[in-house]
Amino acid sequence: MASLIAIKNLSKSFPGVRALDGVSFDLQAGEVHALMGENGAGKSTLMKILAGVYQKDSGEILLDGQAVEIGSPAQAQALAIGIVHQELHLMNHLSAAQNIFLGREPSKMGGLFLDEDQLNRDAQVLFDRMNLALAPTTRIGELTVARQQMVEIAKALSHQSRVLIMDEPTAALNNAEIDELFRIIRQLQSEGVGIVYISHKMDEIQRIANRITVMRDGKYIDTVPASTPMPQVIAMMVGRHLEPVEKMTPDTSSNEILLEVKGLNRGREIRDVSFHIRRGEILGFAGLMGAGRTEVARAVFGADPMDSGEVRVQGKTIHLQSPQDAVKAGIGYLSEDRKNFGLATGMDVASNITLPSLKRWLQWGLFLNRPAINDISMQMVKKLRVKTPSLTQTVKLLSGGNQQKVVMAKWLVQDCEILFFDEPTRGIDVGAKSEIYKLLNELAAQGRAIVVISSELPEVIQLSHRVLVMCEGRITGEVRGEDATQESLMALATLRDTDTQTAVLSH
Repeated sequence: MASLIAIKNLSKSFPGVRALDGVSFDLQAGEVHALMGENGAGKSTLMKILAGVYQKDSGEILLDGQAVEIGSPAQAQALAIGIVHQELHLMNHLSAAQNIFLGREPSKMGGLFLDEDQLNRDAQVLFDRMNLALAPTTRIGELTVARQQMVEIAKALSHQSRVLIMDEPTAALNNAEIDELFRIIRQLQSEGVGIVYISHKMDEIQRIANRITVMRDGKYIDTVPASTPMPQVIAMMVGRHLEPVEKMTPDTSSNEILLEVKGLNRGREIRDVSFHIRRGEILGFAGLMGAGRTEVARAVFGADPMDSGEVRVQGKTIHLQSPQDAVKAGIGYLSEDRKNFGLATGMDVASNITLPSLKRWLQWGLFLNRPAINDISMQMVKKLRVKTPSLTQTVKLLSGGNQQKVVMAKWLVQDCEILFFDEPTRGIDVGAKSEIYKLLNELAAQGRAIVVISSELPEVIQLSHRVLVMCEGRITGEVRGEDATQESLMALATLRDTDTQTAVLSH
């Protein structure tokens, strides 16, 4: 029986980079086929070729055993191939139905007027197919990220997609939302839709996938059953054995508090939050989406105004009117949204790395010292193992993991003593995760104070010396790292009784 999709010996090059080198892949009807590999392995490039975003240099794509050419996204849609990107492409001011059929709206009276009723009926048919309880008239901006994800899936299905590509679909979802997504995926499987599932989350892969194909450095490595032990899959992904990252004991012998926050408030997002962090310590922030963790970081960084509260750096109160004030005080913030708030994606690697510390690289206050900029940038590229053909490579052409490393590099060059890392490994492969964990431990060992905000409880537990848990804008508990378990953190993350005294399990 012919595969639904078969890719044979596909190759693709960009300037200075061979992104795909003779890759093969196949997808059966009614199958969830996981595509795995480190950032830069070529997964997204392969899928963008299948979705018509990029065109192949050589190789063959077969649909139902017949060779096809996919020259544009419109051609991919005509061939019943849909893609749900990691970054959602929706318009918040439009309704769910309007987003699904944007540019293809039904009309009436000879095409003079939009047929809003038919538009909503067509959207309802898709939602019914997915067993999704959602009103077609709901404005996208009012939906959670998970519900927006479902609308993206419905949009792909509106093209009668038989192949559905999902790129990191659970990156911003909590466990309950992941369960809902998996229910819909299984429903589509039962209808014969073939699903390509790209994710770095090992537990998810084993829950939802039938087979796993591994890529490394733009090449096909192997295809194995999803029941294959994950250490074996990881070894195929990284081509090396990963040493476990040991949690380091913080050097707090001086007991020096670098950052102290008292009585921080901002509407209902942040309510009377107080905490401190010592030199050489990694402080974790855990909680469900919407708990207020990112809001706290943005307020301390001066990105959002606070209603009240006090921020002290090394015992001195600082007044935060902007992120520049925070940077001057030695505070750096790696945003969870690296593309919108962490990078100038149209600029090159060296420019991004040195942007926050630009004044340092001026000669006579007028001219950029290019040799010095290139020297420090190359040091960071080597230190963080950024995969880039050159320092002049445009950042938007790098993989997600390498973009994240560039963001980290710019704060290391700035030499901030207090660093907030918000979802530092979101969308990053297991090999890059291991490197980032080691880097965070090294920074703490050097005497920096590190705050790690993560939705992945195992990550918080592994990295943190102390964990603060938030729910509905409040800190509901504090746990020593060695005492933390997923169960104890989740209990505090759902402690919604605002009258309950903060649960401090240990100091």
